[in-house]
Amino acid sequence: MTKPILKCPTCKKPVAATNEDFPFCSDRCRRIDLGKWASGDYKITSPILDPDLLEDLEHAQQQQHPTDETKWRN
Repeated sequence: MTKPILKCPTCKKPVAATNEDFPFCSDRCRRIDLGKWASGDYKITSPILDPDLLEDLEHAQQQQHPTDETKWRN
């Protein structure tokens, strides 16, 4: 059974699983990836499915932008 060839997510060079910077091929590629997260190039776009969190977000949004209906309830 052959091992799959793993590639650095930044530069796509082959990377050994034993590399100290794994899954990156180098510290440089690791820092480039971190910079993309920090600058907002990468985003997690999956929907929020936690009902408690959704309720909290909805409540916060209503506090910021009350409608006529919510003005009378609070």
